[in-house]
Amino acid sequence: MSSYIFSSESVGEGHPDKVADTISDAILDACLAQDPTSRVACETFVKSNIVVVGGEITTKAKVDYETIIRKAVREIGYSNHDDVFHADTIFINNYLTGQSPDIAQGVDAKKAKGKKTAEQGAGDQGIMFGYACDETKELMPAPIMYAHTLGRELTKARKSGKTKWLRPDAKSQVSVEYVNGKPTRIVNVVISTQHTADVNHSTIEKFCIDLIKRVLPKKMLTKDTEYLINPTGKFVIGGPQGDSGLTGRKIIVDTYGGMGRHGGGAFSGKDPSKVDRSAAYMGRWVAKNIVAAGLASKCEIQFAYAIGHPKPVSVHIDTFGSGKVSDEAILKAVLQVFSFKPADIIAQLDLLRPIYSRSTNYGHFGKNDAELSWERTDKINDLLEAIG
Repeated sequence: MSSYIFSSESVGEGHPDKVADTISDAILDACLAQDPTSRVACETFVKSNIVVVGGEITTKAKVDYETIIRKAVREIGYSNHDDVFHADTIFINNYLTGQSPDIAQGVDAKKAKGKKTAEQGAGDQGIMFGYACDETKELMPAPIMYAHTLGRELTKARKSGKTKWLRPDAKSQVSVEYVNGKPTRIVNVVISTQHTADVNHSTIEKFCIDLIKRVLPKKMLTKDTEYLINPTGKFVIGGPQGDSGLTGRKIIVDTYGGMGRHGGGAFSGKDPSKVDRSAAYMGRWVAKNIVAAGLASKCEIQFAYAIGHPKPVSVHIDTFGSGKVSDEAILKAVLQVFSFKPADIIAQLDLLRPIYSRSTNYGHFGKNDAELSWERTDKINDLLEAIG
């Protein structure tokens, strides 16, 4: 038997990088709510008591950026009397400008000098990946789904008000042993959670271990599972007070926990004309439908774009030897059922909606949320028919 251990991490919405992602997506949604054609590329930086937003936004929407930012921070939970980073007192610096007309003409569905087509093109060049596997009911890798589950439950406990010593910043990590390619047991679990100064470590440790045993699959936990809770012994100073945060710095947390590859482009703060985001969602939709159709137990798709060009320059399928038919046959069916043109991706997944704040935290993939259209498995029959 071959065995190995694979680890994935997740971070809470109070983690500095996720604070930045949350603000960026809140601004995006505010623009799309009023103007679905908004072009948004919003980056956020947070540190101490400062929020800096920058990037390019072209929209007809009338947006009060300061109000949106303060609301996003308050909803995360940074509104305690002793928070240095506090929703009501943070200093906000706005460096948002309009989108470059050179980029806009490549994306717009109209003719332009030097542009070879009048179709909507990709907003940038780049490579995108989609992934799915049958390890969990969400068709996601087990380590990242377990890590996200812990993060969500910690947040739920904090926001319920029942565990008053919990604070917003938190991280989780789960290591899973695989035997012959199948997840068999959880080897160790790490939780680091910010807390008030008046709680002792033993209380935190007991609470977190009880939570782990309650929410993770019991069959995966053994007497040898190791629990590492706040391993430094103290985590009072957290969030942007303890560390700086930046939009797009948690792309592995956002995707497949390292089990599936990532093209390198961040998601948050970008409208769907940016293929970094929309095409990654498309890749997940395609891969998930392939696995849900029983055509493979594991699937990764890669495709690439040139800026301003409406068609992908390449599409590649890899089922890692798990396919019930050849990868070539699956690719042929995929190209028959799905369109990878940027405008078609937006139409197929109905992406010109203010839905992106729902995707920001605890992974963009694997959520049971009907609004996140890339999680649908509505193309199973079409794929099977195309396969013949």
